[in-house]
Amino acid sequence: MAPIRQVPTITNAAARQIVDAAVTAAAAAGQRSAIAVVDAAGQLSAFTRMDGAPPQAIQIAQDKAYTAAGFGMPTGQWHDFMTNDSPLAMGAPGGIARLIPFGGGLPIIIDGHAVGGIGVSGGHWTDDTKVAEAAINAIG
Repeated sequence: MAPIRQVPTITNAAARQIVDAAVTAAAAAGQRSAIAVVDAAGQLSAFTRMDGAPPQAIQIAQDKAYTAAGFGMPTGQWHDFMTNDSPLAMGAPGGIARLIPFGGGLPIIIDGHAVGGIGVSGGHWTDDTKVAEAAINAIG
């Protein structure tokens, strides 16, 4: 067995396309958002804060993207996990750094591989999720 592995990850060009698509979707919805795209390792690749987006949205968007990429699942699924698992509910929010347990973060899946994540913050988490979905769908 080879002592290394190769991990597919999103390119910066694709990350910027996703951010641009998210800005378009947020603007169409009348939402001012911070939008972050991270690579497969959870490292920031592309980011913007739209005019008027709250300053707190900067960190929240990055943490949503980090959570989605790291676990390969939407951030909104964490609520259900924690609701049905009291030890997880007690330990995860304070014990897992940067964990965001509400919607607005999605993994970016290309050819069956989780290659990164997007995080959107600025509206209600349901609206953030819609912007993230629109951005991912825009790049195919």
